[in-house]
Amino acid sequence: MNIWKKFNRKEDPRIYENKDGHLVRSLKVKDILALGVGTIVSASIFTLPGEVAAMHTGPSVAISFILAAIAAGLVAFAYAEMAAAMPFAGSAYSWINVVFGEFWGWVAGWALLAEYFIALAFVGSGLSANFRALIAPLGWKLPASLSNAFGTNGGIVDIISVISIALVAILVLNGVSRVARIENLLVILKVIAIVLFVVVGATAIKHANYVPFIPKYRETSNGAFGGWQGIYAGVSMIFLSYIGFDSVAANSAEAIEPQKTMPRGIIGSLIIAVVLFVSVSLVLVGVMPYSDYANNAEPVGLALRAAGHPIVAVVVQTIAVFGMFTALIGMTMAGSRLIYSFGRDGMLPKTLGKLDNKRRPNNAVLAITFIAILIGAIFPFAALSQLISAGTLIAFMFVSLGIYPLRRREGRDIDDPSFKMPLYPIMPFLAFLASFIVFLGLDQQAKLYAGIWFVLGVIIYLVYGIRHSSLNKKK
Repeated sequence: MNIWKKFNRKEDPRIYENKDGHLVRSLKVKDILALGVGTIVSASIFTLPGEVAAMHTGPSVAISFILAAIAAGLVAFAYAEMAAAMPFAGSAYSWINVVFGEFWGWVAGWALLAEYFIALAFVGSGLSANFRALIAPLGWKLPASLSNAFGTNGGIVDIISVISIALVAILVLNGVSRVARIENLLVILKVIAIVLFVVVGATAIKHANYVPFIPKYRETSNGAFGGWQGIYAGVSMIFLSYIGFDSVAANSAEAIEPQKTMPRGIIGSLIIAVVLFVSVSLVLVGVMPYSDYANNAEPVGLALRAAGHPIVAVVVQTIAVFGMFTALIGMTMAGSRLIYSFGRDGMLPKTLGKLDNKRRPNNAVLAITFIAILIGAIFPFAALSQLISAGTLIAFMFVSLGIYPLRRREGRDIDDPSFKMPLYPIMPFLAFLASFIVFLGLDQQAKLYAGIWFVLGVIIYLVYGIRHSSLNKKK
């Protein structure tokens, strides 16, 4: 078999059904919704709106969130159909492996792997920043060496980030059903904190802070600011806020009645997230001039203190810190299931695809935890956000186009799902186009790192994956 045929050899969906049948199906709609909301409404809602407003959009940051939500929403419909038709572990990796072929599945999965690694480090950094701001009024302050990433402002390791990621790993190692109960509780607390900020902050809004709502365009050291150019730059920067529905799909092999559970969980969590993001953004820029949020990783607390509500700031930030654990849980679960899928198929060492005696992919959990901690120790908070979006957008483009070959096989060798992407064949192309446009808006550093990650992935595939793939054993 020549190399091109190996690139395009497709996995039989029945094989994945058999392999993933060993995983325990215990997640209900409420659990999937909690995972989605908990992952989407993560550190980004407490950190990014202020930073994006200061760097690119001014008061119009809410428009960037809405446009990013439209782009993400188009892809979410594709994800919902894929997850209903093929409820396998590994989400986009497994789906693309079935509909396009092994190499393309590897590329999509490898791109998502970057998302999970970096997202864990990103959320850990955000949690650390909010926790340190929370304890500062008590006179407790960690030394710079234990507060920042290596080489950043005298930092050696962000110890709070490391501890939080490790604690979540211990929790996930103990099983999905127990994690789901904790996740549901934390998500409820986090939504209460967000609503509390919106209600209290709304009383301190100053109309002057909204004028002009879309500042005049100019170029800055951070790129475009103001005008539609700045809003577009904001869309690319905050797109990571909506990537959580991919982490939901990665757990579809552990969902009860995935044909109903997955579409409801994916689309429902995105709708809830849009409402919360837009509300926080509008209040945030209304309370304080947007420029005051520059280089600040805890703008929600800053805004409440400036509005004369320090006690509410403490309450909101306390809940926010605990709430950020929901995103860490969601990303750890999704990333470990992706790594498990790689090991299951021989694309990475098979030990990563093994289950323990309680049918849990704990080798994969340990792997993603170690690498996320390592990344968080090297890269500072501000350098991580767009790098997450780059990997995710590549996978989104694959999934959007994957609807076309999927439709031809539904009802044949793939189950005919009860949920299907509407306005076929137009909407899959629009989802691809929206993801591509957002990808073009990423900064050059993000594209460079995405290119380096892609090359590294191709090398690993050619050196290891193509030789150890489980498809080699089939005649």
